[in-house]
Amino acid sequence: MISLPNIFGMSRLVISEDARSGDLAALALAINEILRLPVTFRSKRHPGVRVENGAVLDDNYSGPVLEEVIRTGKGIRTIPATGAYQGVPVRVAPIIVDGQAIAAIGVVDLMGTIDIPEVFGAYGDVIKQVQGQAPERK
Repeated sequence: MISLPNIFGMSRLVISEDARSGDLAALALAINEILRLPVTFRSKRHPGVRVENGAVLDDNYSGPVLEEVIRTGKGIRTIPATGAYQGVPVRVAPIIVDGQAIAAIGVVDLMGTIDIPEVFGAYGDVIKQVQGQAPERK
């Protein structure tokens, strides 16, 4: 775990195009706590953080999808070909202020790891089977 000191002497959360990893870590940790999924977060001008299991694993993190989202200002759902999450579905969204992407935040896309047709494909058959086994109403 990487400890990030409060260099400003007061509690605050800063999200700007110049935010550094120490500015972004608290929010990334909170999102990780809520979702229980890996979170990445960087500003436009500086690398950010990679958070997993309640800990900052990297405080100088950037990834190709974060960078593309900041460049385009558009959210992306993809499977990266490179980086720490290579081969893992991710979703990344920009933080837009005054029409400009100042940062990007991403999470592992849990739904992207599930084969929906496989999981729900037999749902209709299961319902029919369960209904067929239910006692008749009188």
